[in-house]
Amino acid sequence: MRKNLITAFLIAAAIGLWLLSGLLSGDEAVDPDTRPVLAEQSFEPREKNELPRVRVREIEAEPRIQRITLRGRTANKRTVVVKSEITGVVTERAVERGERVEQNALLCRLADDDRSAAVAEAEAMLRRATLEYEGSQRLKEKGLQSDTAIAQAEASQAAAEAVLRRARLNLARTEIRAPFAGMVEEIHANSGDYLSPGGDCVTLLDLDPMLLTARVTERDVSAIEKGDSVNARIATGQEVTGIVSFVGRQSDNQTRTYALEATVDNSDYALRSGVTATLFIARDEVQAHRVSPALFALDDAGRVGVRILDDRDQVEFRHITIIEDTPNGAWITGLPDRTRLIIVGQESVVPGQRVEPVTESGTVASRSASS
Repeated sequence: MRKNLITAFLIAAAIGLWLLSGLLSGDEAVDPDTRPVLAEQSFEPREKNELPRVRVREIEAEPRIQRITLRGRTANKRTVVVKSEITGVVTERAVERGERVEQNALLCRLADDDRSAAVAEAEAMLRRATLEYEGSQRLKEKGLQSDTAIAQAEASQAAAEAVLRRARLNLARTEIRAPFAGMVEEIHANSGDYLSPGGDCVTLLDLDPMLLTARVTERDVSAIEKGDSVNARIATGQEVTGIVSFVGRQSDNQTRTYALEATVDNSDYALRSGVTATLFIARDEVQAHRVSPALFALDDAGRVGVRILDDRDQVEFRHITIIEDTPNGAWITGLPDRTRLIIVGQESVVPGQRVEPVTESGTVASRSASS
């Protein structure tokens, strides 16, 4: 046991001496020229007065029509379920679903039953009442008829006329006709169906003119008037022009927006009801710049702006107003007509800081005038 401990101690001592010899000779084996150089030593020191560089683009304002943009949809002016006014069996349905009809076109026909006979009877009663009244008038001229008898004959004639009008009206009601020109959207009755008063025949849509409906904010509603021109882009790709026909006076209690309607010609029935639309209402012409939204920034108060350079090459933060957003950039106001816009490096500079501007081609453009 003791022999094993001595052996282990000797082995450990030998290993320790070997390791120690390597450490003592390590510094001498390393060539000083091959030691790693610190990253800081690989760069030349910067001058204390060297200005940070930013890339700028000189942009000029262009005339642009300021527009109010609204999100809405198309809406047909009327949707009417045409109903029966009398009782009867449908003997004919004259239209099909999706068919375009003119005003007063026949939609459904009901059996006339005894209504034709009622008209003939009423006509006969009127002829008799008319003869009696004319006879009483001749007798009056001879002094042989009292005023009471004449009044009774006159009343009988008027009553017969009323009965005839009612009989003819009931007969006419066997033909259910279109109250206006439109498109048949739904069919509710077929031949053989029995309709009671109020029974549905068809659903008729009034598609001409078509309406564009939207909601207007409190900020924009005072700038829109009845009769203003409206351009609209429909989700189907169609582009139409219309006229503002209604601007609401009462706001929605929850959204605080006002109803707006514009009327669009749809005589060819090309527009469908209920399709999403974007409405553009032109306002004043303004001078605006087209800028990429990627250059927008927020100040400490959360207001949107961009960083530009003044005529002393100092950074300036300008608040902007976005008047239109297009696929090619946003049109904004709030900048000088001719502006040097910082397009690279704007994140690393602050307002009031002087910088060295570089153009997109790489040339230094220090102290360029910015009006």
